Amino acid sequence: MPPMISCARVVKRYASGLLALDAVDLAIEKGEIFALLGPNGAGKTTLIGAICGIVSMTSGKVLVGGHDVQSDFRAARRMIGLVPQEIALDIFSTVFTTVSYSRRLFGRPADPAYVERLLKELALWDKRNARIVELSGGMKRRVMIAKALSHQPDVLFLDEPTAGVDVNLRRDMWALVRRLRDEGVTVILTTHYIEEAEAMADRVGVINKGRLLLVEDKEALMRKLGKRRLTLRLHKPLAALPATLAGWPVALEDQGLALAYTFDAAAEDTGVPTLLRRLAEAEVDFTDLETTASSLEDIFVDLIGAAQ
Repeated sequence: MPPMISCARVVKRYASGLLALDAVDLAIEKGEIFALLGPNGAGKTTLIGAICGIVSMTSGKVLVGGHDVQSDFRAARRMIGLVPQEIALDIFSTVFTTVSYSRRLFGRPADPAYVERLLKELALWDKRNARIVELSGGMKRRVMIAKALSHQPDVLFLDEPTAGVDVNLRRDMWALVRRLRDEGVTVILTTHYIEEAEAMADRVGVINKGRLLLVEDKEALMRKLGKRRLTLRLHKPLAALPATLAGWPVALEDQGLALAYTFDAAAEDTGVPTLLRRLAEAEVDFTDLETTASSLEDIFVDLIGAAQ
């Protein structure tokens, strides 16, 4: 089965000379949640705009559901729901009218029952007759999500959807995203809350300065690039590391009462047995130990740092 979204050598260069997208190749499968991560100005929103057909490419080709976003724009755009960062709504329209009208714009027949279900899922049903101008910022964000889903798209883009919104909206939105994924909808999100990507995404892409640094299954990425950290709680504080640990990736913490060792869990020799043996030889006793794994945020920071 061909991918739901296919980007081939996508380039966007502005008149100023800024290279916003640098020969991006990307394939996103039907029914997956794909997280696109990158610092501010990395090219995330530009790439989303190119896929949605609202940013003109300098060169390259994008297909959505087999439709070229340039030569077959209408068919491609009907498959897409987009929740942009900026809130753009008719402030004098009611919630129900706004969502229903957006559905008709995409050529879908009126379906009050579907709109009701959507508004209830986003905790908007009680506000269905309220004008947009009367809503809080969080409620307006919910309306934006409802608008993007009004025509039952095959692909949903969420560009920083939870930036500055309350915990309840995040919870409701992620429950909705899981339901959409179960129904076969492809979801692409950008977020500064990397813990959300870690919890939700099937695959992760990292972009920086317009270049796609990697695309990887989330679990495989964390196994391949993730590190583990061993922390030993010492019986007595150390003023300095024992000479036998010179050159080791260890550090004293908590005023000398803890020793932290970072290692590659996938390596054939993690070094942990040797470390414990050398501590015993140096007569360094510990009362407890714990290991923790790198988070997706740790991996992201390392990747961006290495690319600078």
